[in-house]
Formats: sequence, structure tokens, C-alpha cells
Amino acid sequence: MKIEIDSFSGNKIYPGRGTLFVRGDSKIFRFYSSKTASLFHQRKNPRRISWTVLYRRKHKKGVTEESNKKRSRKTVKHQRAIVGASLDVIKEKRSLRPEARQAARAQAIKDGKEQKKAAESKKRADKAKNVAKGNISKQQAKGAFQKVKPTSR
Repeated sequence: MKIEIDSFSGNKIYPGRGTLFVRGDSKIFRFYSSKTASLFHQRKNPRRISWTVLYRRKHKKGVTEESNKKRSRKTVKHQRAIVGASLDVIKEKRSLRPEARQAARAQAIKDGKEQKKAAESKKRADKAKNVAKGNISKQQAKGAFQKVKPTSR
């Protein structure tokens, strides 16, 4: 026994009941009664007619299991330490006033520049030392690519 569904109202159609309508594009529609067929042919929207299954679904009527509502999970923020700093250090830096943070940043930039200058001046001194010893020529010290003379020990 095959039970069909009404194309308009969504009600069950038992064998021996209802009518069948085949549209020009060969789509089949089944109707339980002339009432549903008439409303379908008037192009009424079943979601706006209160006794249809679609209306009841749309407006959440007759839902027995209300305890099964979906609970949205709230995202919980966790603070974790980063490789270079512990959580206490991060919190401490975050609590600093913007002026103090800016001053610390400027100081760090200044220290970095000084270290870079010191490294560069050391590099220059080493090059000058090698030129003075005769290990490399002046052109090589400037960056020209020539073979280095092997040093005697």
C-alpha cells in the first residue's frame, strides 16, 4: 500500500483517494481534495494557508520535542604563552599605558640600531685589519670577487 503526499497541503493521500494533475512539462501533482487542487490552480502559497503542513512547519506549530533545541556553543577565549614570552609578561605588557609602550618600543628600536652600527663598524675594522696584514687586497675589501691568497702559517 503506497501512501502519496498532497502536492499542495502536504497531507497523506491513501489509495483510491485524490486526483492526479499532469502539467504541460510532464510534472505530476497529486491532490487529496478539490479544495487543495483549486488553491493550487489559483497559485496560492501553501506557506500562507494556516491548515497546510508547510504553514505549520514554517511557524513551528505542533512541535512536541521542544527540549531538543539546539544550544549554541559560546567560544571561550584562552590566553596562552608565546614561545618568547610567558603569560605574565604578556599581561604585564598589555596593561602598560600607550605612552609607556611607545617609549619602550622607541628604546628597543634605538638599541637595535646601535647594535647594528656596532656590528658594522667591527666588520669594517676586521676588513681594514686584513688589508693591513696583506691577506686581501683593497678591491677585495670593497667587495670585488677575486681569489684569496693562501696565508702561510
